[in-house]
Amino acid sequence: MLLKQYERGRTFAIRLDYGTDLLEELNKVCNQENIKAGYIQVIGAVSSLKYGFYDQYAKEYIYTTYAYDESMEIVSCSGNVSIKDGKPFCHIHIVAADKKGKCVGGHLVQGTSVFAGEVIIQEILGEDLIRDLDETTKLSLWV
Repeated sequence: MLLKQYERGRTFAIRLDYGTDLLEELNKVCNQENIKAGYIQVIGAVSSLKYGFYDQYAKEYIYTTYAYDESMEIVSCSGNVSIKDGKPFCHIHIVAADKKGKCVGGHLVQGTSVFAGEVIIQEILGEDLIRDLDETTKLSLWV
């Protein structure tokens, strides 16, 4: 187990612009503000959704079959900020519902188009939270 203690830093409230890429915008803010550790909450809706699933046996992400080109409501979207490859990196999971209430979700990837989005990013201060390859899972995890 890895256990680190942090203090609260700055809190950002962000309204995302229509048509922007959800993950790109989150990463852009964290890079602009040099947020090295934190957590993120998002509410709103998307015009299209793209997410991935990590195949634990093949030890790889699957993205190709998880794309929806339709209006969806964000039911839950949260994640964290840490350092990967020397720069701030947002690791986000999303659940979204279609007009019938059917929910799908997974690991947010580029290609999700914002219809409306409100974001809170809470920076945490302390030792840099760094990601590196974990040999057991083949995931980039905190070290």
